[in-house]
Amino acid sequence: MGKDIEVAEHGRDYQDPPPVDFFDADELGSWSFYRALIAEFVATLLFLYITVLTVIGYKAQTDPDTNPDQCGGVGILGIAWAFGGMIFVLVYCTAGISGGHINPAVTFGLFLARKVSLVRAVMYMVAQCLGAICGVGLVKSFQKSYYIRYGGGANELAEGYNKGTGLGAEIIGTFVLVYTVFSATDPKRNARDSHVPVLAPLPIGFAVFMVHLATIPITGTGINPARSFGAAVIYGKEKAWDDQWIFWVGPFIGAAIAAFYHQYILRAAAVKALGSFRSNA
Repeated sequence: MGKDIEVAEHGRDYQDPPPVDFFDADELGSWSFYRALIAEFVATLLFLYITVLTVIGYKAQTDPDTNPDQCGGVGILGIAWAFGGMIFVLVYCTAGISGGHINPAVTFGLFLARKVSLVRAVMYMVAQCLGAICGVGLVKSFQKSYYIRYGGGANELAEGYNKGTGLGAEIIGTFVLVYTVFSATDPKRNARDSHVPVLAPLPIGFAVFMVHLATIPITGTGINPARSFGAAVIYGKEKAWDDQWIFWVGPFIGAAIAAFYHQYILRAAAVKALGSFRSNA
């Protein structure tokens, strides 16, 4: 068995990058590391700015007190497109610089799969959260009256749903997203389907779009702790903070499940490790 695995490893037409060091302090002395942090900060800022404005604009256009046309605005479909489309654009722009995470849950999943070090993972999350806060802060500074009147784009559990349902929606939604990230960036899939001209940001953006369609009525769709945290910090109302834990615990659990499923089930990392151990023994 070990010999068969060894032959397959040498005969394949792709190469998996080796696992990164768990803690790589040398990154702190590299300009490329800080350039990646800036890219994550700016991308998350732009993501929150565009998407929160879209949410507030939709609510303003469908407010029965100011606009009797309840069919106006972009609708839930338009909101989902705004989130998915911005992720497609921003991942395309930043993938070559920072990997285009723009989401602490994505970063966490890639950290568990040994794609990024602990230092990079923690600093990415900090940059993403700061970018989200600044993005929502820009929205509030430009449209303060609309921002306050229409909830600031903050994620909250909708009436009629219990916390368990909201948590489950965030877990499954983030699983779909992070699983798509792993699949779209898998070197084995890219080598096997090299004749199919598909950009990795495209399926990732579509995953965000589809998840928003399903979960906007439940939680407003978080699946991105930075997005939920930034909106809650600037909005500052109790309801947004009461439900905040759902938008961290759910996405991190979903990301962990996706990382395990892709790495140890689909890519059979556990079987390969066992085969290598038996071969060496």
